[in-house]
Amino acid sequence: MDSLSQLAAELGHQLHALNAQVTTAESCTGGGIAEAITRIAGSSAWFEAGFVTYSNQQKTQQLNVPQSLFAQVGAVSREVVEAMVRGAQVQSSARFAVAVSGVAGPGGGSAEKPVGTVWLAWGAGDEVTAECRHFSGDRDDVRRQTIIAALEGLIRRTVREIENQG
Repeated sequence: MDSLSQLAAELGHQLHALNAQVTTAESCTGGGIAEAITRIAGSSAWFEAGFVTYSNQQKTQQLNVPQSLFAQVGAVSREVVEAMVRGAQVQSSARFAVAVSGVAGPGGGSAEKPVGTVWLAWGAGDEVTAECRHFSGDRDDVRRQTIIAALEGLIRRTVREIENQG
């Protein structure tokens, strides 16, 4: 079992223990997080939905991201991924969510947001947290590192909720 499958299986174990579901809202990973999750047999018990909203228009239509944010802060920003997480939770009714938006390359980078810049946000109930990461390598490397970070962040949040219940 490769590392993505191991992480997804661990996430599934935690979600099963919580009787909770997860949803994904993806841009730069193009559905890769959802794909890793659904590799796991039985994931239908804890994976609710995956939103691949590559264009800004789809982020607005599917996840209710305010269109004004794109002009104000750009698609690769804290504000947009936080709105994506909230929208995914509302649309799916999942307790846990992750959203990602970034510059996977090889083009599209800028001085402010070079290739490898990715914003990730996680939702755990009403709590939303976000962080900016800078990954290295080619497009595939950036996408894979993003998927790993997304899954690890979800696992941390589910573990924390289990510990708080105990």
